[in-house]
Amino acid sequence: MKLLLTIDVLCAEGISVKGADTEISMVPFTAKAHGEYFKGETVGTGVDTQRLDKNTGAFTLSARYMLEGTDCAGNACRIFIDNSSINGGLHPVIVTDSPVLAAWENIPLSATVEPCGGGRVTVKIFSESR
Repeated sequence: MKLLLTIDVLCAEGISVKGADTEISMVPFTAKAHGEYFKGETVGTGVDTQRLDKNTGAFTLSARYMLEGTDCAGNACRIFIDNSSINGGLHPVIVTDSPVLAAWENIPLSATVEPCGGGRVTVKIFSESR
């Protein structure tokens, strides 16, 4: 696997609602991204939606956000990321207006989330193909 992007996330206070069978939390965040191919930061605020099924204990999340910055060719661009849990793993979907990074839209991706303390996490996005 090849590291494509590292994203340093700062979470704000979340809000939640507890239903009879499901609990939903929404955690707003800002982020700065860096790596060999792209550098930038969030446009506005992203949100991480976390869902807990009280009956089964199943936990899913989906973080959606847009980054604005510069690709490795020096061109201004935007990247939209939907990082969702699927079958126990994180599998981001990326959409970008960068011709240099356009291949990211069509390759299998995976991600890790590393807690850093103080409401901070680091997300790393990897290409699953070599």
